[in-house]
Amino acid sequence: MLETSKDALNIAIAVSVVGFTIFVCWAIYYFAMILRQGFNIFKEMRERLHKVDEVIKTLKEKIEHSTSYLLLIGEGVKKLVEVAKNYAGKDTAEENKKTRSAGSGQARKQKNKRKTKKK
Repeated sequence: MLETSKDALNIAIAVSVVGFTIFVCWAIYYFAMILRQGFNIFKEMRERLHKVDEVIKTLKEKIEHSTSYLLLIGEGVKKLVEVAKNYAGKDTAEENKKTRSAGSGQARKQKNKRKTKKK
């Protein structure tokens, strides 16, 4: 089988080529897996960015729709404040009338007492 050293060299070269081929195939496989993972990462990032874009669009639409209601809410709050002021104003006016009338009633009583004392 091995008659000359050239035959041994050829067998060594063949084994080396087979080993190198296996190594290259293994390296190509891992390189392809790395590229595949990179592709999957980019795909997931696109999906996430798409979802974020949808959330931003939805939020923008909700804000745009709520601004139309904001004017109505503001008018309602103004009206509520006016009603509260009027209600508070009526209460204080009634209290002032009561104290004035009570004060004037006491003043009348004192005047009547003075008049009766003079007579």
